[in-house]
Amino acid sequence: MIWTIELASYLDDAPWPATKDELIDYAVRTGAPMEVIQNLEELEDSEEPYESIEEIWPDYPTDEDFFYEDEKDY
Repeated sequence: MIWTIELASYLDDAPWPATKDELIDYAVRTGAPMEVIQNLEELEDSEEPYESIEEIWPDYPTDEDFFYEDEKDY
């Protein structure tokens, strides 16, 4: 299972929390690339829904990863 920011972005508007089957259905309905569907199919079958993309891809970059202050000496 290989995730990229581009692939994970197809799940940004997914109906969280969602089960594996709901996420696959969402990906198919929204026309996500086959790689997204294949990654979702590789997830563990679980009764518990996934709360967010971070539960699927723990390294998913958050807004905090992109915003940082430059420390400048004035």
